[in-house]
Amino acid sequence: MSDFFKSSSPSSPSSEMTAKKEAVMNGVRSEIALASAQELINKTNEKCFAKCVMKPGAALSGSEETCLSRCLERYLEAFNMISKTYTARLSREREQRQLTQI
Repeated sequence: MSDFFKSSSPSSPSSEMTAKKEAVMNGVRSEIALASAQELINKTNEKCFAKCVMKPGAALSGSEETCLSRCLERYLEAFNMISKTYTARLSREREQRQLTQI
């Protein structure tokens, strides 16, 4: 990583620097995605626990387990549906921008 901050010599191509920048950006995107997924899981757990576990104890009852399972399943289904819709929308918008640039 120490090479990244050194100024490139005149003989090194700018594509090398572009590749390094892209690699860093991909790493940042991955970290953001991971943080978002962790936040989703934490919020989902909090909300489902508050809804399903009325009297916290040493173990969950059968009805609490069922409630938690269904609650988490619904959140994940909704998240997947929203993610697919959002990704499709981004793809359409990207295609439209590319068509207008031609």
